[in-house]
Amino acid sequence: MAILYYLFAFLTGVANSTQSGVNSQLRQGLSNPLLAAVGSFAIGFFSLIGLQLIIGGPIPTLEAVRQISWWKWTGGLLGAFYIVTVIVAVPRVGVASLLCLSIAGQLIAAVIYDHYGLMGFVQHSANGWRLLGVVLVLVGAILVVKN
Repeated sequence: MAILYYLFAFLTGVANSTQSGVNSQLRQGLSNPLLAAVGSFAIGFFSLIGLQLIIGGPIPTLEAVRQISWWKWTGGLLGAFYIVTVIVAVPRVGVASLLCLSIAGQLIAAVIYDHYGLMGFVQHSANGWRLLGVVLVLVGAILVVKN
């Protein structure tokens, strides 16, 4: 069963590259990066609502929603930042450069979050192998960006 999660993790990378191109083309069609981001989020929003209606599952009470810390709602802001950045940057730097730099940033942040157990993550020390992996990803990103 774990292989399925690894496959899905890999496919998110494929989807991410594809989404970058799709959203960039939407921007070109609309001549507006913010409207392209709104369109992308709107389709995602309605897709998730439809999926919730089909699959179902528990819906929290209003009181439970009120108890959630403010910062736990900022994922949408971070997603909006990411989408707008991709839409604006991909035509200028290319999808490979953008995603290499994005992945390098993700990995550095992830190793820090894991090392200190931040944001509710289980603590995983930043050992030599992990740090070597970060360095190799950074070197790879530099090579891709340099062409």
